Amino acid sequence: MNDIIREIEAAQLKEAAPEFNVGDTVKVYGKIREGNRERIQIFEGTVLKRQGGSSRETFTVRKTSNGVGVEKTWPLHSPNVEKVEVVRKGKVRRAKLNYLRSRVGKKAKVKEIV
Repeated sequence: MNDIIREIEAAQLKEAAPEFNVGDTVKVYGKIREGNRERIQIFEGTVLKRQGGSSRETFTVRKTSNGVGVEKTWPLHSPNVEKVEVVRKGKVRRAKLNYLRSRVGKKAKVKEIV
């Protein structure tokens, strides 16, 4: 039974999975369907966490919009994620950056790898 599930999940994986880590600032190009039209909307922010594995892997991106923190969780291998573009690499020592939720302004920044 497990072999059948593995084969189905392997067929759903993207060939070129994007390379990024926690703490990186990324642009996520997501497909949005409005009625019968489809467009691409960019969501730019810091990656807070990556979790799961194989076809179930997800990542959470956080940005501030008009002074309000907005988080969005994306499935990594979803057809609705067109591409993930790394804007800058971050230097962090944690796997999950939940502490950024309580910080505002310059304190909410992540150091950049030069």
